[in-house]
Amino acid sequence: MMNLQSGTILAPEFYKKPVLAVAPELLGKFLVRQTGQTAISAMITEVEAYDGPEDLACHASKGRTARTETMFGEGGHWYVYLVYGMHEMLNIVTGEAGYPAAVLIRGLEGINGPGRLTKRFGIGREFNGLPAAIDAGLYIEDRGMTIDPARIKTSPRIGVDYAGPIWSGKPYRFYLEDSV
Repeated sequence: MMNLQSGTILAPEFYKKPVLAVAPELLGKFLVRQTGQTAISAMITEVEAYDGPEDLACHASKGRTARTETMFGEGGHWYVYLVYGMHEMLNIVTGEAGYPAAVLIRGLEGINGPGRLTKRFGIGREFNGLPAAIDAGLYIEDRGMTIDPARIKTSPRIGVDYAGPIWSGKPYRFYLEDSV
């Protein structure tokens, strides 16, 4: 595959940190979808962290299943699943193998909503389990964008009321001010 990158692709080591460290660091990075000699990209503006089996909003809280197997793998791989029978959700696994954690990519510059961004970028479950790399055609770049920490806001995650008041209230959603 031809390399159309315009920044530095995040190395696998970037993702091997705890999910609550990786999630805010993804803001200002660029999601890149490459198909042949064509690439589309947009800056990541909104993410949510899902932190292991104790986090009742995390799929891993139900145990290790065929669906969640990718989450238990090594950081730096895509975890893609279907929700409501119609929307693909794009996540990047974080941390060390064995501890299930991932960051949901919720929004990109000009695209609000995780289902809209996967549709616009042509991302489906065929990416599930693949590394975030050029060869996979889906990766994240650092283009040198410096984000003022004051622009990073937090709030509870969206649509996880089923996790109960403690877990649905955790400030695990990170977004850039004025981007959502």
